[in-house]
This record gives sequence, C-alpha cells and structure tokens, in this order.
Amino acid sequence: MSQSVGVVVPAYRPDPERLVPYVRALVAEFDPEVVRVELDAPRAGILDSLSALPPVVDVNAVDARRGKGAAITAGFEALDTDILAFADADGSTPAESMGNVVAAVREGADLAVGSRRHPRATVASHQTIARRYLGDGFAWLARRLLDVPLYDYQCGAKAITADAWDDVRSHLYEPGFAWDIELIAVSGAFGHRVAEVPVVWEDQPNSTVSPVDTTIKMARGLLRSRHRARTIREDRLHEFIAAQNDECTLVDEFSAEATDD
Repeated sequence: MSQSVGVVVPAYRPDPERLVPYVRALVAEFDPEVVRVELDAPRAGILDSLSALPPVVDVNAVDARRGKGAAITAGFEALDTDILAFADADGSTPAESMGNVVAAVREGADLAVGSRRHPRATVASHQTIARRYLGDGFAWLARRLLDVPLYDYQCGAKAITADAWDDVRSHLYEPGFAWDIELIAVSGAFGHRVAEVPVVWEDQPNSTVSPVDTTIKMARGLLRSRHRARTIREDRLHEFIAAQNDECTLVDEFSAEATDD
C-alpha cells in the first residue's frame, strides 16, 4: 500500500523566483499529497507570486518570524500523512535528492536525514571557507556528543514517519536552526531507525543564515538536545535537571496560542 507524503517548506522572506520552481519540482518528483509552505514575515507581493502554484500546495503565512523549527513543527502538526518531510526553501537540496530522502523512509527508516557531507554526496557548489569550517566543526562535535553518529546534522532535507513524529513531537523545544539536531537526538533516544542519505547539494550564497551567530546558537542547542535525549533515556542526572525547568515544548506553545485565539 502506498504511503502518503506531506512536505513542509519553511520560508522566511523567500525569493519567489527560486521558491516557485522548487515547489513545482517537489510536486513533480514524488507526487506528495500536500506541500505546505510555512511563510514567515512575507514581503509585499509574495503571496501573489505563490498563487499560481499547483492546487496541492497550501500556503500558511504568518506576520512574525517564528524560526525554522517552529515553522516546521507547525507544518507537521497540520499534516495528516503517513510520511512528513521538509525541504529548505532555498532549494539547496534538489527535488530528486529530496525524493531519495523520502524513499529511505518508504524503505523502512523511521527518520531519514539528507547529508551533504556524506562520502557519496555531490556538492555542486561549496560554501565559503568560513562557513565550511564552522559547519565541519559543528558536525564533528555533534558526532561526539550525540548517540546518533552522522556526517551531517543540519542539511535542510529530512523525512519522518507519522508514528515516529508522534513519539518526538512533545519533546521538541528549539524554535530555530537547532531544531534539526534536536529532532535527530530525540529520535535516536527513542531507538528509531535513522538513515543518512547522500544528496546533491548546492550552496545558496544569499542565505539568511549568519554563520558565526547561528553556529553559536546551534552549539547551545546541541547541548540542550543532548540533555533532552539523555532525559528520555532516563539518565538520573538529566532527569533531575529537567525537573527544575518549566519550559514549554513547541507543541505546547501552539496549543496555548490556539486556546488564546
């Protein structure tokens, strides 16, 4: 029986000349049941630019900048498909490679992680030297701190089964770019099968990501993600630390906002 697929594309002030053809390519590549564009702080005219997308595409526009993790979580919560996937709006991971990530879940993985640092990955154009070294250093550190050893944790192409999402959704806190690594850490703590999928990848120089600032924030997020994974694994020290905190998960925050509305 074929598994239905929903794709979330988190987009903060995207370039419509890049986003529109990319979304069309995703639809053509693996025929998702729905593509949900989570659009943060859209510029004037962007909604008109997206109006010609295929009927399978839903656009959810929010005036504020929620952060990548918050936008994806909101999108996943709105989906009702067997497989939930996301792809970054800049199109750095081509639709064909995104299809391979989804295929890995269809073939038995609980979570599939696209990887531009995998030995079999194809990097069509490289990041700047500074961004590359910061990214390599972060991946090196993550491999040593987490129980899920991967080449790449931050590539914007991932897919997860609906059952695995049900496990992890109430353990995710990171609203920004650290959400990716938190998802992997928490999924690993539940014993999910994690597949790393080599992708074709092309750096987009007009990214809204500040390399140094974002790397510092992700390093903090990495430590928090390790803590949350250890808490799920019932590490006594981390359970004690968690008991002292009263943070709301992203899903809790959405529920509170819905109640307020």
